[in-house]
Amino acid sequence: MVQLLLILSSHANPEQFVPGFFAQDNLTATDIPAVRAAPIVVVPLKTENLQVPAHFGLLDDSPDRWSTFFDQIHTLNEEADNSTSYKVFFLSRHGEGFHNVAEAKYGTPAWNNYWSKLDGDGEIVWGPDAELTETGKTQAAAASEVWRSELAAKLPVPGKFYVSPLSRALQTLEITFNGLLPERESKWATILENCREVYGVHTCDKRRTRTYIRATFPEFCIERDFSENDILWTPDVRESDAHVAGRAKQVLDLVFNGDKETCTLNNF
Repeated sequence: MVQLLLILSSHANPEQFVPGFFAQDNLTATDIPAVRAAPIVVVPLKTENLQVPAHFGLLDDSPDRWSTFFDQIHTLNEEADNSTSYKVFFLSRHGEGFHNVAEAKYGTPAWNNYWSKLDGDGEIVWGPDAELTETGKTQAAAASEVWRSELAAKLPVPGKFYVSPLSRALQTLEITFNGLLPERESKWATILENCREVYGVHTCDKRRTRTYIRATFPEFCIERDFSENDILWTPDVRESDAHVAGRAKQVLDLVFNGDKETCTLNNF
């Protein structure tokens, strides 16, 4: 699942959605909560049945849609005051993981209360750090084809890529952009601890070691001060939605305060 959002940041309006460009603004059209220039909230998304909307949800379906869109973003930034900035975010959800299969097998109540705290059931292994299933890899490949089509329609390549340290997100990003960025640098995406989803209790959400990640995904850069072991995950406390939202804001602050690029992709 790939969502495309336009977000503005200013002293008066820190990190808010800007409506009017994407189908994602319309709840009935996409089954995604509507956006009305309101403060950003964290919206839980289920992995099953996720589809990539046409043109990533951009309402303009004309041949020159991306040139028109980014001309509009350029104009917004040119006309904004010094404290205001507009940036485009591609938010990419990981494909189906083995933990998703296990939750479907046992049902959400039993999963949350018992099975999620284990590493597997003798048939499926989902912890620690659940990986993609074959279906999940197929979903990532499908997203890749949409990217291929839109890049051919003059969609600019995102200026920055940020990704969760969980294997399923890293695999999704790897598959999605395989062969699409022939001139990419060897360290073309940055792994951020704060890009990961909710952590704690569920073994599927406990990440691997820094050493493992560096060896398994050598094409990605790891942020500074990234600990060797997962010091955030604990077996008895599940992270609150408010804390997840706080971490998400830290990522947005990083992008707005530290990146000059207008277009960013975040994979989680």
